[in-house]
Amino acid sequence: SAIGGMTGGKSVTSKQFTWQTVDNAAAAQTAAVEGADPTYAERSRSEVTNVTQIMQYGVNVSYTKQAATGNLSGESILGNQPVQDELAFQLDMAMKRAARDIEFSFLQGTYVADTDVSTARKTRGILEAITTNAFDNQVGGADTVLDQAAVEGALKLMADSGAPFEQPVIMANSFQKQKLSAIYSSALSLAPRDRNIGGVNITTIETDFGEVGIVYDRHMPAGQVAIVDLAYCKPVFLDIPGKGHFFAEPLAQTGSAYKFQIYGEVGLEYGPEQFHGKITALSTS
Repeated sequence: SAIGGMTGGKSVTSKQFTWQTVDNAAAAQTAAVEGADPTYAERSRSEVTNVTQIMQYGVNVSYTKQAATGNLSGESILGNQPVQDELAFQLDMAMKRAARDIEFSFLQGTYVADTDVSTARKTRGILEAITTNAFDNQVGGADTVLDQAAVEGALKLMADSGAPFEQPVIMANSFQKQKLSAIYSSALSLAPRDRNIGGVNITTIETDFGEVGIVYDRHMPAGQVAIVDLAYCKPVFLDIPGKGHFFAEPLAQTGSAYKFQIYGEVGLEYGPEQFHGKITALSTS
């Protein structure tokens, strides 16, 4: 949702999409004399490629199930059934599952480009994309506990790589989110002094490079934390003519059941990977 959700982002007309990054010249004091010709130094551009992956889910509801809205637990007992439209309920759950699968893929997705129609395309997730600013928290061959030094180390890698820190957030799973709250509340000693409220929930930290948000995401792997600049991320959808991005449509009628599919094709554009960072080899105990 933070980068556009299933209705935002941008449309493409190709299952493979690209964007460009530019090498930026290092700052230096110029030295030019009067009347001299300029020094020619063009900038080089690089192409980054990702793919849209197919998200497809089937929904099959029998006529009986759709009609028997008074049954409880599938038995012939009359009562108040909270779901009065089984097909609508199942379609809604399929769409919510698609959203979770997209979130997982955008974080942990492994890139697979299709070579033919028998190959399933897979979008590259942000964790696989980040290679420049990967802070390894391993010490002596063992994973170690997340601490402030690791966060500062990853942020420094990003800063030294030219990251603009426009809208950075730290993304962490449940264990590492609690660890971050403990770290930046000085092990809870900075918790508010109140007779009725206890504990802390750190959602923003002040760093040497500006404010960085903290986002809990259940789909982050337990042993990693990502620092993602959301300003450079967007979902990319392959627009299906006459249908749009994500849609539900009925399938051919066979038997005594309603058959539908949820369908869409989506991939992640993450901009220059050096604008993001990650911390790996984190202990989870």
